[in-house]
Amino acid sequence: MNTSKQISHWRVVAASVCGTSHIKNKQLCQDAHHWQVLPGNVLVAAAADGAGSASQGKVGAMVAVEAAIENLSIQEITRDSLSDDAIVQSLLHEALLAARKAVEDEAAACRKQPQDLATTLIIAIATPDMAAAAQIGDGLAVVKDRKGNLVALTVPNNGEYINETTFLTSLDAIDTAQMRLWREAIVNVAALTDGLQMLALNMVVGEPHKPFFFPLFDFVENTEDRTLAKEQLVKFLNSERITQRTDDDLTLIIAAFNNT
Repeated sequence: MNTSKQISHWRVVAASVCGTSHIKNKQLCQDAHHWQVLPGNVLVAAAADGAGSASQGKVGAMVAVEAAIENLSIQEITRDSLSDDAIVQSLLHEALLAARKAVEDEAAACRKQPQDLATTLIIAIATPDMAAAAQIGDGLAVVKDRKGNLVALTVPNNGEYINETTFLTSLDAIDTAQMRLWREAIVNVAALTDGLQMLALNMVVGEPHKPFFFPLFDFVENTEDRTLAKEQLVKFLNSERITQRTDDDLTLIIAAFNNT
């Protein structure tokens, strides 16, 4: 009988912190995140930003990320199944549907309208061989491959106006969701909500900002103590360097795949 345990090679550090404007107004953090490493080194992660205009935006964000990851975790995903583009697309689509249904069910249970729980949602699936993401609303999902390419799988999806975005509860949200697949040797994955996108994205060329991501990827790759690493990430997100540039809630998920 083999009693050895499978050792996951993904190192993940993630945090959601309250923006300075929300602290000032005594509001709760409306961001949420959730992630799991499934058998076979399949990383699934989700980040969400509850709408500031929604009375239960925080609840919507929490329900959405938990439902999306739960849905993916019961699909018996394997590295082999993820070699099929259609299966990857279907998995992401089903996770979005599960998240929206969970938000709608929660709204009904609370006797609220779904839009009262409006939230954005980013879902990522990654293995050492590929990464894919689906996104509704703003925020950003990024991967770095073994060649050193930094690729935006998704980009902020703003509407006609700068502060306008699509939410999971919007009528055409699922149909208009961004979805992209990258088949290369993946070494890093990141997902973040819109509070960080001005720092993380070079808006002029629409590409991820290497000076933002590369030090963070080095940090997670070299981390040993997950609790200490999360504390350090929270400290970074609350630092003056960040809060001088944004007063919004912040969520950042960063992951590194170590071959050792």
